[in-house]
Amino acid sequence: MGRFAVISMTDKAAERVREIMATRENAHGIRLGIKKGGCAGMEYTVDLVTEPNPKDDHIERDGAHVYVAPEAALFLFGTEMDFEQTTLRTGLTFRNPNQSSACGCGESVELKPADLKALAEARAQSAA
Repeated sequence: MGRFAVISMTDKAAERVREIMATRENAHGIRLGIKKGGCAGMEYTVDLVTEPNPKDDHIERDGAHVYVAPEAALFLFGTEMDFEQTTLRTGLTFRNPNQSSACGCGESVELKPADLKALAEARAQSAA
């Protein structure tokens, strides 16, 4: 059985995380979280991890390390993190099944928490 992961990441996202880790001293990966803000109510946060927090959920793909803050797990459960580079925007993107709406500029989102029972069952199944 596979290891439990709150989120998944695409190859492009993993490549970008590895690039970030390679260019920052003492970088162990990135940390995803959420905060209140923006016109839709919540914003994703991405921070550099220099000291992993043992309470975070840890996702690793091909040497790319992503940590998910415990308070964000219910809002990020099932999310796929990607990386896009276009003429207008370059950055990490999130396909989140818990997102109910977003503001017009795309900088903030409205998130509903995932089903706590589903999260607990997914964690229990991976531990078995």
